[in-house]
Amino acid sequence: MKVLYYGGQKSGKSRLAEAHALALTYDQKPYYIATYDRSYADEEMTARIAHHQADRRERFISVEEPFELPLVIDQRGTYLVDCLSMWIFNTLDVEIEELYAQLNTLASRDANIVFVLNEVNSGIIPMDAESRAFVDRTGMLGQWVASFCDEVYHVRLGLAQRIK
Repeated sequence: MKVLYYGGQKSGKSRLAEAHALALTYDQKPYYIATYDRSYADEEMTARIAHHQADRRERFISVEEPFELPLVIDQRGTYLVDCLSMWIFNTLDVEIEELYAQLNTLASRDANIVFVLNEVNSGIIPMDAESRAFVDRTGMLGQWVASFCDEVYHVRLGLAQRIK
């Protein structure tokens, strides 16, 4: 099963996605694929990561992979990818065709994968080229992921609305 949770920052999508991943798991802990690239050296994000790791330590097997998702998602098992937005940001210098190829590989895997994606394309067109590229890629790749997912949820205020 493939599932997508998308919504704004701090909307509750990660919490809901975690619960869904746990519900899909039978014989072993699910994998939590964290996509933040630690090379940014952001102290506030480092503190957030430590908090999240401590919070999920007993329930998930944590794996950090900011660039090549197919390297850490095998056949079988349950995986939570949190989040595709950071993966997209980390790969802005990669040709978008390669990102589609990675997503196609994940779509074909016989595994439960729960994706989390930030909704960033409901506002104005950003003024700088890098921000526009990020918003555009998020929209295009988000549509692609939604197309192969069995279920898609839009999250607002901690509430998930199933749209597929």
